[in-house]
Amino acid sequence: MLEIAKKLEGLPRHASTHAAGVVITDKPLTNYVPLQRENKEGRIVTQYDMYCLDLNAVSDNKAIGLLKVDFLGLRNLTILEQTLQYVENSSGIKIDIHQVPLDDEKSYKLISSGNTIGVFQLESSGMRRLAKDLEPNKFSDIIAMVALFRPGPMELIPSFLEGKKNPSKVRYLHKDLKKTLEETYGVLVYQEQVMEIAHDLAGYTMSEADNFRMAMGKKKKSLMKIEKEKFTRKFTERYSKPLAEKIFNFIEKFAAYGFNKPHSASYALIAYWTAYMKANYPVEFMTALLTAELQGVAGPMREIKMAQTLEECRKMEIKVLPPDINKSDFNFKIEDGSSIRFGLSAIKNVGQAAIESVIQAREGGGSFKGFKEFLYRVELRKVNKKTVESLIKADAFYQFGNRATLLTSYPVLVKEVSDMKAATENGQFGLFGGGSKEEQLRDTFEKLTEFDEDLLFSMEKEVIGFLINKNPLLKFKNLIAERATKLIGEVTNEDLNKAIILVGIVSGKKLIKTKRDNSEMAFITLFDESGSIECVVFPSLYKKFAPILAINQVLILQLPLIFLMVSMYAYSLFVL
Repeated sequence: MLEIAKKLEGLPRHASTHAAGVVITDKPLTNYVPLQRENKEGRIVTQYDMYCLDLNAVSDNKAIGLLKVDFLGLRNLTILEQTLQYVENSSGIKIDIHQVPLDDEKSYKLISSGNTIGVFQLESSGMRRLAKDLEPNKFSDIIAMVALFRPGPMELIPSFLEGKKNPSKVRYLHKDLKKTLEETYGVLVYQEQVMEIAHDLAGYTMSEADNFRMAMGKKKKSLMKIEKEKFTRKFTERYSKPLAEKIFNFIEKFAAYGFNKPHSASYALIAYWTAYMKANYPVEFMTALLTAELQGVAGPMREIKMAQTLEECRKMEIKVLPPDINKSDFNFKIEDGSSIRFGLSAIKNVGQAAIESVIQAREGGGSFKGFKEFLYRVELRKVNKKTVESLIKADAFYQFGNRATLLTSYPVLVKEVSDMKAATENGQFGLFGGGSKEEQLRDTFEKLTEFDEDLLFSMEKEVIGFLINKNPLLKFKNLIAERATKLIGEVTNEDLNKAIILVGIVSGKKLIKTKRDNSEMAFITLFDESGSIECVVFPSLYKKFAPILAINQVLILQLPLIFLMVSMYAYSLFVL
């Protein structure tokens, strides 16, 4: 068995597929590479891996040299497109995003403040912290941020920050390196800088410099040995041998971290564009962002992102208006130039057919004058019981009555309306008196006392997934200020093994049973206005605190942090 295992060891377990890679050839692919169908979706894929295919792969000359292109789709481009459309609709200004100035003061001020929720590549808590520390004031700083904020290159961030704040303290191994490294304050950040040093100082051709860059980045010992000898020989034709060794060691230290600058610059440009639109057209940008978050993959993460975006609107003093049966359209829209009106599609159980029926009735007969009239004018086959109840729970009929009144009255009213419609179709409406149609459609139901606040929160969370205008944490504002040591979004690796106190709302809960003794434990997702975090509650704690670990429950957690991927282990739980 061990002999067989030795033969199997290191072999691929499965055939994986690149998320965005496309191979392009001048002749049929079968002329160059064997093909197969992927098991899951039946897509045609190559049997050779990316390293054997790639035109530029460093694989000891075993690559067959085909062109592989990664096509990436970014929803941020859709957000930008929708923002530009909102701007044109609201102000008549047609903006060419490719022509916006790259030195806009408001954009850099927004990035430096760390208020970058919705800004491509810059919205994570770590990136926001880096933005505050760096205070970028030019486009090259944003390019470097994108390149450096990755595992590995993060080690270079302190040196980069120091060089940014004190350029006079930056030192170069040789004055001729200044031209290449001045932009990044003496830190080797990009692969192209490796190529430029080899080209300018050692006299490499650009093709040779590219091979040198790949060898350094891949850390292939056989190639590294060859390249070191070549670099030292060519470099000493212009400079001294000791300097050659120093610069080679300097390159070797940073080359594995080197990032492709065009890639980073492309991402940085989209990051700048989104920051520019957010800084200069905040209402339009946030409307587009809310629409994009709403159209994301359904689940707890979408709800958390929506809650985070709504909180950002509050911070920016942009009023987000609740769903209104007389004003809301399918998606979010700008209202009165400075507010954002919730779209009906954000409400669960309210489908496209129902929304079309509502809008069609509104456009054909004007605004709805009452709840009963609404039921009469829409198609009840499309706007069914579940839809109406969800609209009520989302408070879309707030102008006609409170939720307790409408939910109680609905079963009686829908029966009356159905009878009226049947009588109208049979030509018998008003045959036996009862007043005019307008009088019979007037709301005359008894108004009941509204549900308590917790139940209203629960209803809103049920049909929308998050709270629109109220943050349940606000009522604990004073206690949070007194007890909490950090917001969830502010937690970093620096908090490792430190005791901190967090306050948040339980937005997700997953129960599992342990293999050892089949006892229950839980993963709970906790969020506040700054972000979310997953906490592991082990069996002994879960048994003790199970009743309070409920969705929408506000918790205060005292944690010594032990990071495992993105999770934290919670050792103490206290309910507010």
